Amino acid sequence: MAKLYFVVGSQDLYGDECLKQVAADAARMTEFFNKKLQGVKVELLPTVVNSETCIADMRKVSTDDDCIGVMTWMHTFSPAKMWIKGLQELRKPLIHLHTQANEKLPYDEIDMDFMNLNQAAHGDREYGFILARLRIPHQVVAGYYEHQDVIDRISRFVDVARAINFSRHLKVASFGNNMREVAVTDGDRVESQIRYGWECNYFALGDLVQEINAVSEAEIDTKMNEYTSKYTMKTSNIEAVREQARYEVGLEKFLSARKLGAFADTFQDLHGLKQLPGIAAQNLMGKGIGFGPEGDYKISALSAVLMNMAEGRKGATGFIEDYTYDLTEGKELELASHMLEVPVTFAATKPEIDVLPLGIGGKADPARLIFDGVEGDGIQVTLVDMGTHFRIICADIELVKQPKPMPKLPVARIMYRHKPNFRIGTAGWCYAGGAHHSVVSTALTREDIALFAKLTGTELICIGEDTTEADLEKMATEYYK
Repeated sequence: MAKLYFVVGSQDLYGDECLKQVAADAARMTEFFNKKLQGVKVELLPTVVNSETCIADMRKVSTDDDCIGVMTWMHTFSPAKMWIKGLQELRKPLIHLHTQANEKLPYDEIDMDFMNLNQAAHGDREYGFILARLRIPHQVVAGYYEHQDVIDRISRFVDVARAINFSRHLKVASFGNNMREVAVTDGDRVESQIRYGWECNYFALGDLVQEINAVSEAEIDTKMNEYTSKYTMKTSNIEAVREQARYEVGLEKFLSARKLGAFADTFQDLHGLKQLPGIAAQNLMGKGIGFGPEGDYKISALSAVLMNMAEGRKGATGFIEDYTYDLTEGKELELASHMLEVPVTFAATKPEIDVLPLGIGGKADPARLIFDGVEGDGIQVTLVDMGTHFRIICADIELVKQPKPMPKLPVARIMYRHKPNFRIGTAGWCYAGGAHHSVVSTALTREDIALFAKLTGTELICIGEDTTEADLEKMATEYYK
């Protein structure tokens, strides 16, 4: 299980009895956190009373592969110069918990001993200064640690820190290059590894094809049994479906053997394949494997990271592409889909397997899963390379039921309404340079993305109910300077 280390600050000015109480309170709080926080074990480290202890604590945080981050709190006044050298060695996300061991003041009994022991209002301000002075990205959560809203905010940090840790170890396979002449899906792979940890490397499609061709008929039979148990078989072209089953088994083997958590392919490089992978990509995304079409390595990696962030939450998260609009005045909607590869996690209806023509790629008719999409409030997130830096764009949307059936549309899809409205929402996306590939989630929120952007030092532009015409003007001028 992932670890979140808890480091409490104090000093030796107030004597051993004070430090014993600090340690006891910290242990009690650690026990409470382990009862309330899901998916993480909180582990208490020695109280920081000098720079040597701080260095030792932060080195342990930084070098423990199971650790996703550190939570710090100053029980007493903890002079912040003793934190400098340790914090300079920190390489994991940091949350500053601004709290107290006691919820209420003991008005009738309060004395200077109590004041000296319980002075987070003093100590956390000193500590907050040094974090700002060192320019360390971090999250501050203020409030009594037992209150539910505090636990909720710590839980958000845990989800984002876990995703950042996942990101730091993520390996991405590119089968083929970026789609010819396309700009927004391209990017600096070296810089993305420096900032996010993504190891994005090219793998020859021929090596993947060799793995796919080695898949046995028995393995295909097992995969077909899985398909028929989960989906409705609408086609009589079973051989085409078996071909997709072969791709899924082969792809999963290839990725697993090389510890790859995401991949991108392109319909312009299908040499040795009979079909463009459809069901195969859809199902692998359902298992948390990131995917990007047309060689879009950035959205492949981002989708894997955000799916990891959403683990344990209700809702759907996955790749999607902006496609076309219903521009009925006052009721504007977007239809989002892709040629084949819409994640099965978006399915609101039981998916149907069908084999239909695909007017791109020049290969045989591919099998794919077709379904209507989920409903609910959500976000649309993309990552673009602005040349000097990466930019995340996050828009609030509402996923809706499609107004009418689409019996002739041979792909899965979702539909959504832009916030605050179509005109501002889509114009803001265009001004910000948002890509046509994105990750949509009904499990994550703008707050999750903002925290991820802050902790990774990424520029963030948000669009939602609070976006105005004035904000559009800002996007159209200031962000281009």
